[in-house]
Amino acid sequence: MNISIIGAGIGGLSAACLLASKGHKVSVFEKNNSFGGKMNLVEAEGFRFDTGPSLFTMPETLEALFTQCGTSLAEQLTLLPLTTNCRYTFADGTRFDNHHTTEENLAEIKRIAPEDLEAYKEFLSYSENLFHKTEHAFIRNPLFDVSDFKNLVLPSFFGIDAFTTVSKRVDSYFKSPYLRQFFKRFTTYNGSSPFLAPATLNVIPHIELNQGGYYVKGGLFKIAEALYNLTLSLGVEIHFDSEIKQVHTENKRVSSIELISGEKVSTSLIVANSDATETITQLFDKDSISHRKQQKAKSVEPSCSGFVLLLGINKKYEQILHHNIFFSENYEKEFEDLFVRKVMPEDPTIYIANTSFTDKEHAPEGSSNLFVLVNAPYLSDSFDWKDEAPSYANKIISILEEKGLTELSSSIQFQKIITPQDFYTTYRSNKGSIYGTSSNSKFSAFVRPRNKSRLVDGLYFVGGSSHPGGGIPLVIQSAFNSVQLIERYE
Repeated sequence: MNISIIGAGIGGLSAACLLASKGHKVSVFEKNNSFGGKMNLVEAEGFRFDTGPSLFTMPETLEALFTQCGTSLAEQLTLLPLTTNCRYTFADGTRFDNHHTTEENLAEIKRIAPEDLEAYKEFLSYSENLFHKTEHAFIRNPLFDVSDFKNLVLPSFFGIDAFTTVSKRVDSYFKSPYLRQFFKRFTTYNGSSPFLAPATLNVIPHIELNQGGYYVKGGLFKIAEALYNLTLSLGVEIHFDSEIKQVHTENKRVSSIELISGEKVSTSLIVANSDATETITQLFDKDSISHRKQQKAKSVEPSCSGFVLLLGINKKYEQILHHNIFFSENYEKEFEDLFVRKVMPEDPTIYIANTSFTDKEHAPEGSSNLFVLVNAPYLSDSFDWKDEAPSYANKIISILEEKGLTELSSSIQFQKIITPQDFYTTYRSNKGSIYGTSSNSKFSAFVRPRNKSRLVDGLYFVGGSSHPGGGIPLVIQSAFNSVQLIERYE
């Protein structure tokens, strides 16, 4: 078949590899001048920054893709487990180093929250149980038609803890305010609120703490590079600076894509790595998808977005490791600001990735490359980034100086600000969201856009806005799901 893929993000590249390996003629159309989507790269003044994901989990998913395409993960990438996964600093100054081994973590729990030592073990067992109930029934299941739902075992369905929130379940396990805040943080991995999202998302701690998180030598953008090079070796054609203006249909089936340049390209089917909401509402006319159905797509709540500072500084801080979190004092208020008031938090939780801690060549000698991320609301009329971005950047820098990064402002050699408006402009993500669709509902696994459209024949979806969700392994899995459905229906 002649297959067109919209977008050269991780989902689009993964789908291109899988489809080309099966003998299809695949063309990828990317609106920007580079591949990787939100897994991007900035290099300036001797500093190198990954601007997308900073942690790699569930490597077996990428391994399966490479194997199917005739190579292996070991041939393509070098994975590095970090001695300390992440350093957490709470509002009162208490520090918790989350390590790579269970024994070291238990020692840390005994130090900061001895009353919850057994609860910590029990919670990770509960999290592992959630994983076993969801991996094949949900994550690796396209959940498209009746045959897919036959794989759902009723006890497993009622055992995924969807009837309470992440926050309430965490609080039922732990007494320590430190561990309560620590375990609520994982919900932000897919851009949701722990006070709204179902406790099913408590599966995430198992993936990181029990299975392990990794860094890719050279930076996580190496994953995008490996997938891009693999597409080329498989004969995929990738067209950059090729934004799609419209998708044309005949008899309710995709027939061609029209570029902004006016060029039309006939196609057998389309795999959209573009945001599902944006695809349905912006790339199809009302004759192809009704106004009512487009409005329904618009009503889907996006995940939160992010405010990013790239700081190249001419010093190192002993207290800053590879991954670092500075928690806010009032976590619940922070998420109310993000999802209810839709404004930037006055007291935000701040994440810092400092890859020069591990990859010395990512910054000049004696310097550091700090990727600073604060959760941000998706775009709305409540917050104006054009006016507020510079002052909020200064606010974050001041907060970090108060938290011990002394003289940070005077050490900056390079600075770049990335706002939710930039995420929308560059990637056309729904309202500038980073992680696609939010999971702030009980059955979000069932309502997330499927990997095959029910509105137009020949239209398939991959990426964080579609099933099974955001994050590197789930986006790659969306490509497997999409290909499975293509083989089933085409």
